[in-house]
Amino acid sequence: MTVCLLLLSAVALAAAVPVPRALTRARWPEREPVVALWVWQCLVATVLLCCLAALVLGAAAVFHTVRDRVFAPAPDAVTAAYDLSVAPAWAAALTLLLACGAAWTTAMLGRELAEARRRRGLARAHLRERAPDLPAGLPVARGPMLVLEDEYPDAWWMPGHPPQLIVTTGALQRLTGHQLDAVLAHERGHARAHHDWLLHLSTALATGFPRIPLFAHFCDQTHRLVELAADDTASRRHGHLTTALALIELNQHRGVLSCASSHRLLGERVDRLLEPPPRLDRRRRALTTTVAALVPLLPLLITFAPGLTALG
Repeated sequence: MTVCLLLLSAVALAAAVPVPRALTRARWPEREPVVALWVWQCLVATVLLCCLAALVLGAAAVFHTVRDRVFAPAPDAVTAAYDLSVAPAWAAALTLLLACGAAWTTAMLGRELAEARRRRGLARAHLRERAPDLPAGLPVARGPMLVLEDEYPDAWWMPGHPPQLIVTTGALQRLTGHQLDAVLAHERGHARAHHDWLLHLSTALATGFPRIPLFAHFCDQTHRLVELAADDTASRRHGHLTTALALIELNQHRGVLSCASSHRLLGERVDRLLEPPPRLDRRRRALTTTVAALVPLLPLLITFAPGLTALG
């Protein structure tokens, strides 16, 4: 059990500190944002699985009730392989720390989802107030697209049930037909990939554990990469130039090409669309995706290795 806890701690620390820092310095995520998002998710899953496995093993060593429930269906040889009879003091302290971390993580996720639901409710109420009244006898529009009378050019996707794409009349006046199609493809790319859930997860983890490099970088990179991925979805269907011009038209009044930090991502997105970087070849994409998917299996392998060895 001690060896398992040490190995799980080592894997979690490696995935939480040096690997995220190396990944943020790499250049290839800009070329393959979808693959990069998958790698970040696998890193987060690895750390969470390490913590969960260590929590279960530590609790089984400290508390006999937990041990009886976890190892009830296992043969005696498997239980003996984990050597749970004597738990060192540091294992008890680690178990308590992990239990507090699990409770805090759950609380942060619940808080983020509740806050997101509250924000969506307020936004939908605001949209109902701003939406134009239809003549008597006509049904209330509940289609996938809603047009608001507003000279401020904007377009965004409203998740929920049902999801809706919101476009202002200012955007319709500024954009050509092809540019509007590119904007719609961009927002639908967010919706199909469920980027809102990924943003909620990254925000909750970064809020709950702001000093852990993995979660802080995961939040920053997720907000950046989901936009790049949606840009790629739009540009593949409607062209890089059309998508870039649509992005400029929608954000020109915000200073899209300025050097301010809040606008820097918009400028990077425009530059990337005007000069698209070459994609990774299919073999490297498949290799990166496969390796990333195998990394979360390490905590499971470490956890079950003593039991499997005893059975073998």
